[in-house]
Amino acid sequence: MTTLFISDLHLSEQRPDITALFQAFLHTEARQSDALYILGDLFDAWIGDDDLTPFHLDVIQSLRQLTDAGVPVFFIAGNRDFVIGKRFAAMTGVQILAESVVVDLYGTPTLLMHGDTLCTRDVSYLRFRKIIRNPVLLALLTRLPLSWRRGIAAHLRGTSKTKQPLSAEQLEKMDATEDGVQAALAKQPARRIIHGHTHRPGVHQHHVSRLGARPVERIVLGDWYEQGSVLSVDATGFNLQSRPLPQPEALTPR
Repeated sequence: MTTLFISDLHLSEQRPDITALFQAFLHTEARQSDALYILGDLFDAWIGDDDLTPFHLDVIQSLRQLTDAGVPVFFIAGNRDFVIGKRFAAMTGVQILAESVVVDLYGTPTLLMHGDTLCTRDVSYLRFRKIIRNPVLLALLTRLPLSWRRGIAAHLRGTSKTKQPLSAEQLEKMDATEDGVQAALAKQPARRIIHGHTHRPGVHQHHVSRLGARPVERIVLGDWYEQGSVLSVDATGFNLQSRPLPQPEALTPR
């Protein structure tokens, strides 16, 4: 048995190929797992649990089917869907975790997070993050009429720096830094970190003196813009793999 990790799907009605791959994943590979962790940016935008469009309801139903099948699903908010709340959790059966948490993953203490707080070079974003996640401001925003929130989300998507494709400069700016990693491990010591956000899948090693000579492993999940990205972890190790998106003709109703 394995535990699976995904992030940065950015699901939207404009990308039916990503949604199709995600739903196929939920109905096949995920059904055979010990648990599924979604580490943020499941949706390209989530403006409130009351925004239940047919598209959102379809994704919610697929997640509900997985949790009803007995597979635990855990969610850590990303920068696109941090207002996912209790109603979404109740409808899907998904368990919402804190923005960073250490879990015992087959004997390895593992720090799970979306990863945006590791990107200390992205000063303007971190400043915006601190403001937008203020509980008072969040409470005010979620009480705005749904039509207003949809307009705000559309504006933010139109001006987002993280629209694809990202330039090399943008990727470097939004990448995790050594300072960010060391600060995270100072707060929550672990032997491994798993995160997304940076759109740079890979495995990195970090030396933390107080944790001994063995380096801390940092595994970065990939986004789903051009392929799926799935990390599987079991008692013997881990495997970070890509999944091909379905071809357009496979999405055409018959």
